[in-house]
Order: sequence, then C-alpha cells, then structure tokens
Amino acid sequence: MKNVLEKHFGKLWLALVYLFLYLPLIFMVVFSFNSTRQDAEFTGFSLRWYEALTHDTKIVDGFWLSLKIATVSGLLSATLGTFCAFVLVRYRRFPGRTAFSGMVNAPLVMPEVVIGLSLLLLMVGAQNFLGWPQRGMLTIILGHTLLGMAYAMVVVQSRLLDVDCSIEEAAMDLGARPHQVFFLITLPNIFQAVLAAFLLSFTLSFDDVVIAEFLSGPGVNTLPQVIFGYARRGINPTIYAAATLLIATVTMVIVGYSVWVARKTRQREREMAAASRAELTVLNAA
Repeated sequence: MKNVLEKHFGKLWLALVYLFLYLPLIFMVVFSFNSTRQDAEFTGFSLRWYEALTHDTKIVDGFWLSLKIATVSGLLSATLGTFCAFVLVRYRRFPGRTAFSGMVNAPLVMPEVVIGLSLLLLMVGAQNFLGWPQRGMLTIILGHTLLGMAYAMVVVQSRLLDVDCSIEEAAMDLGARPHQVFFLITLPNIFQAVLAAFLLSFTLSFDDVVIAEFLSGPGVNTLPQVIFGYARRGINPTIYAAATLLIATVTMVIVGYSVWVARKTRQREREMAAASRAELTVLNAA
C-alpha cells in the first residue's frame, strides 16, 4: 500500500492542483447554461443568458474596446520589449545600462495599484500642462503597454540568449548591414518568442482592471471593468456567458498556437536533419 501511494502520489497531487484551478471555471461554464439565475442549483439547460448577452450593450461595447486596447498594446509591448531585450542581450556595456534594465523590469515587481496611481498623476499633470492626453482609450493603451513591455522583454530575452551569434557574425562578414542582420537573421529566429510575448501582453491587457480603473475616462469602460461592476451589484448569469465565450476563444487560440509551434519545430528538425545528411554526403564524396 505504501509503495502504491508513493508511486501515485505525484499524479494525485497534480490532479488535485488541476481540480483546484479548473473546477471554478467548469462550474461557471455549466451555470452559464442554467435556465434561471440560481447559482447553487442547476434548474435546466437554456441559452437565455447568451441571448441576453447579445442585447447587453455595456458588455458588447466593453468587449470591443478591450479587444482594440489589447491588440494595440500587445503590438506595442511586443515591439518595444523586443528592442529592449535586444539591447540588453547584444550590448553588454553602455552608459546607464543598469538603470535602463531596472526601469524596464520595475513593472514586474511593482504592484499594479502603484503603477496605476503613478500613471494617473502623470496623465493629469500632462493634461493640465499640455491639454493632452484626455483620459480614455489612449491612456489605457499607454498604461498597458508599460506593463506588457516588461513581460514581453523577459520572454524575448530568454530566446535571444539561446540564439547563436555566429550566424549574425557570418552575415555581417558577408556584407549585411546591422539592420539587415536583425530583420533577416535575428527576427526570424526569435519570431516564436515575439509572438508569445504578444499573446502574453494581449492577455494581460485584456484581463487588466486595476490600471484601467485609474486611466479610464467617463463612458470608457473595458470588459473587465463592466464585469467587475456587475459582480459588485450581485449575480448576473450574463457574465457567466461572456466568460464562457472568452474561455472558449482563449482555448482555441492556445491550441492553434501550440499546433503551429509544434509544426514549426518538426519542420526545423527535418531541415536540420536534411542539412546534416547533405553535409555528410559531401564529406563522403570528397
């Protein structure tokens, strides 16, 4: 009995962890199809809350606003994070490197409340002094970009550390300019990491409510803000329906990304194997 317990303890512990993480999500998905507003008893299958979702303008408008903000901030975060990672990895010594690295990494360890409050003070001061920007979609994008850029930099930096610099050096020896080396050699090698950084930044932006609360203006409410406002007023199964659709969308995106990465990995392995065979054939012929 003791041997059996020791053998399966890891699997049991992993199952309990997954159950703890995903049981609330399963509960929410099931009750999004409930026929009544009951949250403790499933009274029957119905799509009434999905139909109500299509007529809830606050949730629909909040979803499209969150999608726009997350897309723009994700692109900006992935781009800026890639450049920051490239500078920190390829240029080991330059004046202010320590300060630059500390500022880029600061949002990783700083509470979002502090970030949101500091950005609010900055935006209010800029608006009083310059008359711009007005609190709304733009200010939320700037705040989410600041947060997402730090996470994107970490993801891309870990990939850049594994890239063989000799390939870039060989390209420059053959006459390629530094910008050509970056876009033709470096970027294709780290593209998967850049895409992962975009997806991570997109998710952080779409999910954020703290920074959005500080930086949003009148009539500008993201989907998390709308859901949070509904949750404070009581149970609304429409939120369950919206969350279920988001879970389904995220799941499909993750599965699609995983399949794409697996295919690219297998393709790279086949190309490397073919190159090795071709090299071996040339050596044998010589």
